[in-house]
Amino acid sequence: MQEAQRSTAVKRAIRRRTEHLAEALRPPGVKPKRRVEIPTRRHGAKRLVPSPVFVMSSQRSGSTLLRVILNSHTQIRAPHELHLRTIKVEPSREFTDDVMGALGLTRKELEHLLWDRILHHEMERSKAAVIVDKTPANALIWRRINSAWPKARYIFLLRHPQSVVESVMNRRKGALVEDVVDETYNYVAGVEEARQHLDGVTVRYEDLTADPEHETRRICEYLDLPWESGMLDYGAQDHGPIKPVFGDWSANIKSGKVQAARPLPTAEQIHPRLLDTVKTWGYLD
Repeated sequence: MQEAQRSTAVKRAIRRRTEHLAEALRPPGVKPKRRVEIPTRRHGAKRLVPSPVFVMSSQRSGSTLLRVILNSHTQIRAPHELHLRTIKVEPSREFTDDVMGALGLTRKELEHLLWDRILHHEMERSKAAVIVDKTPANALIWRRINSAWPKARYIFLLRHPQSVVESVMNRRKGALVEDVVDETYNYVAGVEEARQHLDGVTVRYEDLTADPEHETRRICEYLDLPWESGMLDYGAQDHGPIKPVFGDWSANIKSGKVQAARPLPTAEQIHPRLLDTVKTWGYLD
């Protein structure tokens, strides 16, 4: 035990010395690159679902459409939004954290075990080989998801950010534009951060609606599954509740058919705060 502690201390000292040396050699006026710490699960409990799939997207980006398409595959279970981050462990006694800590289980790790068990339950219930969670808020906690499931797979679903704002405004009567822009910015920033640090496949909503076969073939290839034509006829399947909080409940989704995306906003319509993301995602040269 003492030897392990000594080894850890030595590694820390070497890292600090390296950082100090880099600081001393850095040219004047050059700022160091910002390190993004991505937590990893080093000694956590084994996962029943080691490689779940998470759709990283903003709200109103077509994630429900993608969900029902994927859920129509015979080997994929894509349930309604699970909102895992709202499922928490709250010990009822003050000593519980110490008791669980002796087992190497922090409160956060206990929550991860519960989340994992929920995914496993749904896989067992559906007899699927792959499970997909499409909750948009996952984009806000992508680091934690990566920590809980280091082998997770990701589908990055993009939609023109200004179209997202317009969609939210149409759905949320009385909303203030600036509030919706701020909210959308937080989502798309989370998606882009995750996309920069995690491996996965990127799909644009506009491409999915224009050529669903091509895009779903790409996704199936990434998931190492055969493509199935039945995915495009999602209206023939039962996908569970279609209602608020569970996902999109619009007439488009209930139609059972892939609907064309609305025309893209013009450059003049794009809010300045969203402009960088619009360019990064290839919607504007």
